[in-house]
Amino acid sequence: MSIAEILFIMPQKNNQKTMQFILHGFYLSIIWYNVSMKITIICVGKTKEKFYREAVAEYEKRLSRYTKFQIIEVNDEKTIENPSQAEENMIKDKEGERILANIKDDMHLIALAINGKSYDSVAFSKHIESLTISGNSHICFIIGGSLGLSDQVLKKCHETLSFSDFTFPHQLMRVILAEQIYRCFRIMKNEPYHK
Repeated sequence: MSIAEILFIMPQKNNQKTMQFILHGFYLSIIWYNVSMKITIICVGKTKEKFYREAVAEYEKRLSRYTKFQIIEVNDEKTIENPSQAEENMIKDKEGERILANIKDDMHLIALAINGKSYDSVAFSKHIESLTISGNSHICFIIGGSLGLSDQVLKKCHETLSFSDFTFPHQLMRVILAEQIYRCFRIMKNEPYHK
């Protein structure tokens, strides 16, 4: 008998495949995933500045090696100066309805929120990898407008994520998030980028 004898390869759910083989008399199973994983970012408002659009486009091109990546922009509401709490909630609710209209049943939803969970880059990469292994083949990040996300959207999400206690322009957050997602895949592949 050879050192490793492959017994079978069979498809599983969510593009997962299992290969079982014998190695020195022990049964081992390896699980891996096809490159049909999807990453979606749903965000409020159009990216107006050219340098932001170019930066996002660059990471979108780089990510195409690893995953299907798309950004969905929904229209934002005009915010008056010094709005009341009721007016803020109304704006967030309207933007939230547009976000929810783009959510699909197969998405694992992660909202960006200042009180969300924080990771370093390596831990974030491991978290995304663990979501994939557990069968989540479509991960969706949600970025709110200048006032944040509505309660309805936050309740719909499976988890929340925070990059910092600082406040960033929501258009810049698209670039930061895209870069970190790209960094995740480089770390997963042990490719020299993240250091």
